[in-house]
Amino acid sequence: MQTNLTLPLLCAIPLAPLAGSIITGFFGTALFGNRLSKVGSQSIAIMGVIIAFALSCQVFFYVQAGDYFNGEVYTWMQLGELNLGIGFLIDSLTATMMVVVTFVSLMVHIYTIGYMHGEPGYNRFFAYISLFTFAMLMLVMSNNLLQLFFGWEAVGVVSYLLIGFYFDRQTAVFANMKAFLVNRVGDFGFILGIGLILAYTGSMNYDAIFAQNTELAAQTLPGTSWNLMTVICICLFIGAMGKSAQFPLHVWLPDSMEGPTPISALIHAATMVTAGIFMVSRMSPLFELSTTALSFILVIGSITALFMGFLGIVQNDIKRVVAYSTLSQLGFMTIALGVSAYPVAIFHLMTHAFFKALLFLAAGSVIMGMHHEQDMRNMGGLWKYMPVTCLMMLVGSLSLIGTPFFSGFYSKDSIIEAVAASTIPGSGFAYFAVMVSVFITALYSFRLYFYVFHGKERFHQSSHKEHTDADHDAHHGLAAGEVPHESPWVVTVPLILLAIPSVIIGFYAIEPMLFGDFFGDSMFIDLSQHPVMEELANEFHGPIAMALHALTSSVTILVALGVLTAAIGYLWVPSLPSKIANTFAPLKKLLDHKYYLDELNQLIFAKGSIWLGRGLWHRGDQQLIDGLLVNGSAHLVGRIAGVMRHLQSGYLYHYAFAMILGLAVLLAWVLYAYFPYVR
Repeated sequence: MQTNLTLPLLCAIPLAPLAGSIITGFFGTALFGNRLSKVGSQSIAIMGVIIAFALSCQVFFYVQAGDYFNGEVYTWMQLGELNLGIGFLIDSLTATMMVVVTFVSLMVHIYTIGYMHGEPGYNRFFAYISLFTFAMLMLVMSNNLLQLFFGWEAVGVVSYLLIGFYFDRQTAVFANMKAFLVNRVGDFGFILGIGLILAYTGSMNYDAIFAQNTELAAQTLPGTSWNLMTVICICLFIGAMGKSAQFPLHVWLPDSMEGPTPISALIHAATMVTAGIFMVSRMSPLFELSTTALSFILVIGSITALFMGFLGIVQNDIKRVVAYSTLSQLGFMTIALGVSAYPVAIFHLMTHAFFKALLFLAAGSVIMGMHHEQDMRNMGGLWKYMPVTCLMMLVGSLSLIGTPFFSGFYSKDSIIEAVAASTIPGSGFAYFAVMVSVFITALYSFRLYFYVFHGKERFHQSSHKEHTDADHDAHHGLAAGEVPHESPWVVTVPLILLAIPSVIIGFYAIEPMLFGDFFGDSMFIDLSQHPVMEELANEFHGPIAMALHALTSSVTILVALGVLTAAIGYLWVPSLPSKIANTFAPLKKLLDHKYYLDELNQLIFAKGSIWLGRGLWHRGDQQLIDGLLVNGSAHLVGRIAGVMRHLQSGYLYHYAFAMILGLAVLLAWVLYAYFPYVR
């Protein structure tokens, strides 16, 4: 069939940001002598992402017109009958992800001009974020598990570089190593799942795998009674737990705040953390055949949504509050996957990408206006000084908490309704988790908003430290006599552009994406076993009716109660939170220590790794390899040589005696062997 989706067009989309990254990284840094200026580097990097975004939009419209592409670009390796190639699968799911990734990335690139102005490593940062965009595009455009895994690992490597961008700070080095190692734990499960698929299907291409899904579901793992499909799906999801920061592999995500704010927005909104959600949706023909795996996903997502939301209440760092909201919202998306509402998960992924990027970039604008102060307790009353940022933060917060008619409302409310309609084991706990999370989300979101933009001005209560390159992004604060200031247009324009879809995209997209033929065959749902989407369609009567009906629903009441609680505690009775914290001191301590999961991680994984490493070093390397095999064999040869050297005395009569003795032995053997009567 004739298609407008040609290989040159598709290849240009990921290669444009890659080219920008290579040119900026080589010629804009000391590697090749800083041949590019800051303006030149930022222009090349941004142009690469503009090209990728424009072409992604073109591809999106082609796909909506009925075009489809699934083909190989080139063969990377041929192993017998196994073909390992690089190829693209372009359908509605891919096209949606491409547009979201490139748009948010473009906003982050533009925002970076203002936020990173004057920073050392400015050109290097642009090279990194362009490379991040390339890696994510390769991931979502793949038509096989090999390329998916390449993009999967590439976003992990680049996130390591970005989180540790300020490599002269010990906290940043610790955070990027933590992110890298925790993701390796998840990736171990992911590669096991890929290996099982390859072993039992003989292919890594999606089409070939999905064609054999019923055969996989009928088999058991050799040596066990475990269903093979369940094992494969759980292994794949363990990979998603690492990338999409699900409990208990979530511990790296809050610490990723050590990176500059633009990369926090890129990681949390549209790239790395959404990779797991996309992967499970893409592999839905497999997950639909294992109710056990879906139940596992549902419970993990519920735990993440509920318990990570609680942690957002006690955070004082403005970026960490938004980070814990990301964890909770990722839990919502995972819950949608667990109840087989894959289109709803992708819908929330899309709306979340816009309002979460808006919230992070607005938080960065506040940090700029406060001279790199991040502690909300040293803010207050900023609406008078930063009106644009205040309004953008309000828009993002209203969308995040699920205010009717905002984009976040349509996706969050659809998840809640899907959970209510589900009968998958664990759906009861999931419904409790999402309902409590609705209240918690409203509470911590408007705690941040009221703390930062309203109430008493507290920004002259903190001690000011002189800003140096070495301690950039540490908590500095305003000097005496300084007041907060609005950010330049290069920062506020991306905020406004992100606010637009944060308000309207849900209204216009909910019907085609959830109840139309928008996704087509890109995701598979077994409606006979999991009829959640059918039940949602029966209850849907248009976006206006949905929003009007929600005005009197229990969900909106919980949202209003959350906002009211935040207003009471952080506007009207500011002494109340400390009294509650003192009353529930043990609970407050538990939340401050993040359920002691970091300590547990240090005790089990970090110290366990040290113990294992030292054990392998002392017993494995020093004693076994060096001691027994290397030095032991040398000592053995020396001992044998010490004995044998006595046979080489240099005396002629010794050698003559040895010859006579040898001859006697030889004659004795001949007589014994050939003359039986001698015996």
